[in-house]
Amino acid sequence: ASIDTTAVAAHTGISAECIRKIATDFLQARHAVAYGRMGVSTQIFGSLAQWLLQLVNLYAGQLDAEGGSLPNEPAIPLTGPGTQAGSYGRWKSRVRGLPELSGELPVATLIDEIETPGAGQIRALLTVAGNPVLSTPNGQRLDAALGQLDFMISIDVYINETTRHADLILPPAWFLSQPHFDLIFNGFAVRRYARLSPPIHVQAADECADWQIANRLASALAAATGREWRDLPAPRELIQAGLARGPSGVTLADLDAAPHGIDLGPLQPSLLRRLQTASGNIECAPPLMLQELERARCCFASVATEDPTLLRLIGRRELRNNNSWMHNAARLIKGKPRHQLWMHPDDLRARGLLDGMRVQVCSKVGKVVTEVRADADLMPGVVSLPHGYGHTGPGVRLTLAGQLAGVSINDLTDPSLLDGASGNAALNGVPVSVAAAVAD
Repeated sequence: ASIDTTAVAAHTGISAECIRKIATDFLQARHAVAYGRMGVSTQIFGSLAQWLLQLVNLYAGQLDAEGGSLPNEPAIPLTGPGTQAGSYGRWKSRVRGLPELSGELPVATLIDEIETPGAGQIRALLTVAGNPVLSTPNGQRLDAALGQLDFMISIDVYINETTRHADLILPPAWFLSQPHFDLIFNGFAVRRYARLSPPIHVQAADECADWQIANRLASALAAATGREWRDLPAPRELIQAGLARGPSGVTLADLDAAPHGIDLGPLQPSLLRRLQTASGNIECAPPLMLQELERARCCFASVATEDPTLLRLIGRRELRNNNSWMHNAARLIKGKPRHQLWMHPDDLRARGLLDGMRVQVCSKVGKVVTEVRADADLMPGVVSLPHGYGHTGPGVRLTLAGQLAGVSINDLTDPSLLDGASGNAALNGVPVSVAAAVAD
């Protein structure tokens, strides 16, 4: 069905004429790309939005094309030939019936699985270098749920909002004592490149790296439950095995001999050669995405009935505070405060608020109080809080982070809001109200 650009214009603030011009210019351009990352992905139609972006590129002849959307083919492949196929819906979560995706369940249902009694209830938890109390939906409720566990282990160097609940904290050896080969970001690189970073610090005899800790825990669990366990290989062995699966021909010895890395050349079209679909073709209309498209149409039709006083909350990440742990590094927290709620001046005036005031932000699941900052670049009807703040809980031992003002955006995000296809938490687009904070 065709999309009514006039209706879209009213929803986005971009005129129908401008939308049509963008589409025409895109189709006529020699080189163009439709591209979206974090903000596009972490909302209730994240998978659908990414799928539609690739359909636009495909229709315009810009998919897997120089000057368009050209995926990298890294030396260690994460998808395509030589890698495991994903899975969907082989089993479902106990409480909410959410489908697994490649062996994982949505983190947004972790709270339910801890709180809800019955067979299969989560009573123990292992976390590794994570802080889900600050980084996943409804952090306050998760914080309380973690306190109900029978046992918890954290492999971590910090006592943070999550690890404070652990019965055992197992700090690993310094990461610079281990070899490093990047897997994730090589897949986003604009040139093919491979580099092995050798250790620059000697691991002490009484230290264990994180992978060694994992092996020892798994071995002990297997022995206690009568199961078989085979230790994970050392990192260098894993890197060598990954290189052997890829098409580059690069070996571990090659990387050892090239401390500054190996240039594998510019990106080349490779998508068709790497396809692993059952048909061997690009499958443009998978049933799951068509279901999501219909869900989006229904959701779009209901927008007119929403409470007009509500605002849409989105997150933000800045260079020096991408993740919550960065707030405990002195060099990264210098400068002006960056914790404020951003709001368009028109929305401030409509609520009788002033720039710099303390405001209360309320969602379906929680409320926080913070300072507001006027930002005319923000779309009216949208407010923004940064990710990773809120280091004031009891038992947290983050000396520098604990001195920072700011609240956790995930005390407002709702675990019931998910991307329908992947189950990913919808951390953007959360309905909230904003009003002046009541003085204590």
